[in-house]
Amino acid sequence: MQHGKYRFIVGFLALPLGLYALFVVWPFIQSIYYSFTDWTGLSPEFKMVGLDNYRRMLDDDIFWKSLQHSLMFAVALPLVTISLALFFAFMINVGGRRRKGGPVISGVRGSSFYKIVYFFPQVLSIAIVALLFAFAYNPDSGAINSFFRGVGLDGLQPLWLGDPDLALWCVMAVLVWSTVGFFVVLFSAGMASIPADLYEAALLDGAGRAATFFRITLPLLWDTVQSGWVYMGILALGAESFAVVQIMTTGPGGPDYSTTVMVLYVYQKAFRDGQAAYATTIGVALLVVTLAFAAVVMRLGRRERLEY
Repeated sequence: MQHGKYRFIVGFLALPLGLYALFVVWPFIQSIYYSFTDWTGLSPEFKMVGLDNYRRMLDDDIFWKSLQHSLMFAVALPLVTISLALFFAFMINVGGRRRKGGPVISGVRGSSFYKIVYFFPQVLSIAIVALLFAFAYNPDSGAINSFFRGVGLDGLQPLWLGDPDLALWCVMAVLVWSTVGFFVVLFSAGMASIPADLYEAALLDGAGRAATFFRITLPLLWDTVQSGWVYMGILALGAESFAVVQIMTTGPGGPDYSTTVMVLYVYQKAFRDGQAAYATTIGVALLVVTLAFAAVVMRLGRRERLEY
């Protein structure tokens, strides 16, 4: 059975690894190379400029603003989204009270309905979600301010996306709403694989919901939580944040660069300003931030694997 094993493995891996190198690794290498040039993205001619783009980036106030906003996304969005998803998944699968004639461990009443409701935003494109919330945040005719006026709170009429102090938090709220359902389903699947005997033993010992969650559910679900944290952080640093900011905000990235994130700044420099080389420089910085985020999460979340 060992004869030809390695040729068999190489035969299966060669094509996918080749495609990965061509469409993922090679563009990264090209981006790093172009970051040392003055390429505009529109002309085949360019020359090497050394570290000039990196010096310019370090002196760019807008870049530092975008970095700050991206780091806020990377820290706040996974924390809020994962916490909410864990709470909802626990209540749907384990947090219900025991009903007469029913199983010892069950979710709250209507848990199947709640799963559908939480997952519904995943059915919608992020572009559609951003457009819907852009209308809802409209200070004159939006649903939120209209609701406030309807209940007599005429004095409470925030500008929402027009207020530099609120705009970034409004965008974060949309990202949480659109992604929490995916993690609810993910964690629900993980909780379903935990043996019910463990929960029954905890109930016999008098453990409440909080103790059951922190002593049984979270430790046994830790690997899934860690993977979800990294995945959510990458979404917050990448395409999801770009789409929402690009569609919802004025500028986009406004007002006064209050919602500009790194991935949006890369797009603006490359396709609006014709500065592809500088855009790739910011892209390299985004790559470093993303890798550092993943490394920190994996390092801080490392713990002994529990078997059950």
